[in-house]
Amino acid sequence: MDTVTRPRILVVGAGFAGVECVRRLERKLAPDEADVTLVTPSSYQLYLPLLPQVASGVLTPQSIALSLRRSTKYRTRIIPGRAIGVDLKSKVCVVRTITDKIVNERYDYIVLTPGSVTRTFDIPGLTEHAVGMKTLAEAAYIRDHVISQLDLADAGDNPAERAARLQFVVVGGGYAGTETAACLQKLTHAAVCRYPRLDPGLIKWHLIDIAPMLMPELGDKLGRSAQEILNRRGIDVSLGVSIDKAGAEEVTFTDGRVVPTRTLIWTAGVVASPLIGTLGAETDRGRLVVTPEMTVPGEDGAFALGDSAAVPDLAKGDGAVCPPTAQHAMRQGRRVAENLISTLRGRPLRPYVHKDLGLVVDLGGKDAVSKPLGVELRGVPAQAVARGYHWSALRTNVAKTRVMTNWLLNAVAGDDFVRTGFQAGKPARLKDFEYTDSYLTPEQVRSRVEGEAVERP
Repeated sequence: MDTVTRPRILVVGAGFAGVECVRRLERKLAPDEADVTLVTPSSYQLYLPLLPQVASGVLTPQSIALSLRRSTKYRTRIIPGRAIGVDLKSKVCVVRTITDKIVNERYDYIVLTPGSVTRTFDIPGLTEHAVGMKTLAEAAYIRDHVISQLDLADAGDNPAERAARLQFVVVGGGYAGTETAACLQKLTHAAVCRYPRLDPGLIKWHLIDIAPMLMPELGDKLGRSAQEILNRRGIDVSLGVSIDKAGAEEVTFTDGRVVPTRTLIWTAGVVASPLIGTLGAETDRGRLVVTPEMTVPGEDGAFALGDSAAVPDLAKGDGAVCPPTAQHAMRQGRRVAENLISTLRGRPLRPYVHKDLGLVVDLGGKDAVSKPLGVELRGVPAQAVARGYHWSALRTNVAKTRVMTNWLLNAVAGDDFVRTGFQAGKPARLKDFEYTDSYLTPEQVRSRVEGEAVERP
């Protein structure tokens, strides 16, 4: 009887926000106060900021995938699947499990943290020929793909094909794109001596962005410093430029240039998860509108936070919303957990307020630019701050040990240029990793919920 009457809390998503919320609920709630369930396709929390270092081989994939099942003291029930629709009125979440079975999960309180997906545009050939940098599988795939291009160029005899395989295009001058281009360029630069038939001058990295400067959040000086570092390494940075069309063997820029290439990496921003579109609720530029307490207006027992929610940034004011960063997501997760507990115990909710602590950008090796607490840093000091921040933000001691060991080993021994087999099958692209076509429409969600209600006695 106790199990039936306990409130059911459903958390959707195991990113920074979702995991922080679950962990706080587990620590602060007594076992008989509520049942906590987490819906996630993978039973790990991915430390997204370090994905470029996985792609470049500095870190192993396992080191930034923090297991949710490692500790025996956690009591959250995990549903291995993807939420594909939510009916806020009926309090039902539709879940597609990893076995492709669709089930309805009922709840009393829901915490929506589905995160974001790669933002794409209606550019011919983009989704068919580009790959993103948003998932662990994409990072591992990109590493295999880049190394395979070096292998094939070294083995081939066609000069035009060899030149095309040694040109790499990264679209997006934000943190993900800049760090991806910088880290992978270090990988290919270090690999040249292992491929005696390759001309180092043929290896060319292009970083393009439609914005007038790299990483504008860093400010003019640090943005220019980052661009100077990339230019010094031989990376061609083109601003005010995007992709006009993409093909299997070449990419056309909006300035008319045609670049023969077999590698197009797309990191031009993110948008809220398509799950938000199934709710039928108010959105702001695709993100779910929420109150400062991160409740969904007019919906009982619904909270939303992280990349998919337009959480008001009270520290900035003037109608600003919090940017989709790990820093905000982690702190929002803790605040939502506290507010949910307050709801259960009949206490007032508290708004989310957090002043941004700064930004860090790791460009590989000794190169970095950082702005902790408004202080501009470059070079080794910036690198120490960047890696120190990431290391401290890792949730478990096991992950911290693995990451630190990987950093030290890579600094001493370098890279092995090993392909792990992700290239064994057919080429994979943007549409193959994020499953953005698997979500229901609001009408389909309502039809399914109403159909279940009719079937139930």
